[in-house]
Amino acid sequence: YLAKLSSVGSISEEETCEKLKGLIQRQVQMCKRNLEVMDSVRRGAQLAIEECQYQFRNRRWNCSTLDTLPVFGKVVTQGTREAAFVYAISSAGVAFAVTRACSSGELDKCGCDRTVQGGGPQGFQWSGCSDNIAYGVAFSQSFVDIRERSKGASSNRALMNLHNNEAGRKAILNNMRVECKCHGVSGSCEFKTCWKAMPTFRKVGNVLKEKFDGATEVEQSEIGSTKVLVPKNSQFKPHTDEDLVYLDSSPDFCDHDLKNGVLGTSGRQCNKTSKAIDGCELMCCGRGFHTDEVEVVERCSCKFHWCCSVKCKPCHRVVEIHTCR
Repeated sequence: YLAKLSSVGSISEEETCEKLKGLIQRQVQMCKRNLEVMDSVRRGAQLAIEECQYQFRNRRWNCSTLDTLPVFGKVVTQGTREAAFVYAISSAGVAFAVTRACSSGELDKCGCDRTVQGGGPQGFQWSGCSDNIAYGVAFSQSFVDIRERSKGASSNRALMNLHNNEAGRKAILNNMRVECKCHGVSGSCEFKTCWKAMPTFRKVGNVLKEKFDGATEVEQSEIGSTKVLVPKNSQFKPHTDEDLVYLDSSPDFCDHDLKNGVLGTSGRQCNKTSKAIDGCELMCCGRGFHTDEVEVVERCSCKFHWCCSVKCKPCHRVVEIHTCR
């Protein structure tokens, strides 16, 4: 819900924390103790929604949001694989945005990762500002996971949410990359300085979307006195910390059901030639589709003029648009 709060300016006063809908009391207390971090948390929430909507733009459930709580409707109150993705991408969004704020010097509480220093194994020198992913992940664990831990993390759904929260953060941690800069006379690379950088958030989204497609259906089991989630089908190999897990089958998302936050696929654009989920047969759930012809204007016959501009002609063409009945 933080992502929707365009009406609230910077979260810079303790009173603002009390007004933030969707936070439990322990999160409000964390907000008050970490005011300077909260704008980053909001940016992380916005990143998560944008990435979710990009990844699911061609599917029946397209991660659409409502102006009510919860913002994804009841889709996330059920233990479906869609809920698993939302929890993972949200947790990752907070870790990513807080880490980025550390590296850019926005926060007094953290900066670059100073543990990355000395000589690298490939002969380069660690230098520059390595992303302080440890701080971002720790804050995400404290702020995001506290919702489940405050309920007692032994219910099926709490265990599922905590697992997927961690899988979201692992998508960043396991895809950290090394970036380098060459130094030397006339562009030679006599020596290099390198630093650790986070992947792009698009990469994080791509990784989690793959995990969504291969998510494991689980149920609760007990190992000694510890409650854990195990694959529902015993023939499936156990999931890892990086995988997404879910408890309940998903609805088909075909029909408008606002009570459950499902907008249906009527009016959605589909691809007439595709046999995949974005194709008109599957997207429209067998209801058929409308075809309209629309004129689009594109730039064409572009030429580079010295110096320095590109001039194009407007080209008109008619395209067919298919929308579900």
